[in-house]
Amino acid sequence: MRGFLVVLLAVAAVGFVASPSLADDHSGEEGFIDLLADGGQQHWQGYRKEGWPEGWKVEDGVLAWVASGDDLMTKAHYADFDLRLEWKVDPGSNSGIMYRVSDGMEHPWLTGPEYQILDNEGHGDGKNTKTSAAALYGLYAANDPVIKPVGEWNETRIVVEGENVQHWLNGQKVVEARMGGDEWKMSVARSKFNRMKGFGKNSDGHIVLQDHGDPVWFRNVRIKRLGGE
Repeated sequence: MRGFLVVLLAVAAVGFVASPSLADDHSGEEGFIDLLADGGQQHWQGYRKEGWPEGWKVEDGVLAWVASGDDLMTKAHYADFDLRLEWKVDPGSNSGIMYRVSDGMEHPWLTGPEYQILDNEGHGDGKNTKTSAAALYGLYAANDPVIKPVGEWNETRIVVEGENVQHWLNGQKVVEARMGGDEWKMSVARSKFNRMKGFGKNSDGHIVLQDHGDPVWFRNVRIKRLGGE
């Protein structure tokens, strides 16, 4: 017994016992689909292209950007959903997660709102709260986000139900918006998206991981359809 107590005290002393992260705690996640299962190729393809793009690879359950080529797009459409994942970046890296994207346009950002992924300290976009990490890019700033240092994993959650969208970062809700509402329309009118007639108008669409030419990693990518889809 004395030896067992010594071990417990030693573990506590080095901080080994900790509350589980989003990646470890999958309680209440019934109905979620692992989008990287079996290498992810059954769920993803290049944007507006067939098959898996060369610029991305999955190894040991981690999706990594390895070279410029194509944005990565889900094969399926999603209307209302709960998307959960983890991401990390290199110094100065920029990427994003777009949703309700139409594949009928040249670029996914012409139709899909974006959850910004960024090294706030090392990239110029970090100077603007509406283009910094976890922001609804160009439209809504993230509210007091707690961001892990470069090289560490951040936990993201995107919930879309009807016109309502939420961005979460490391367990904290940092953005809440109503697509198509008065505030949304004013924000779009003041942004570069005011020239994009189809932006934010889709009731469903693809989810896209952005190839912005910078290293980015994703893991534990899972999604649940909401509203009886």
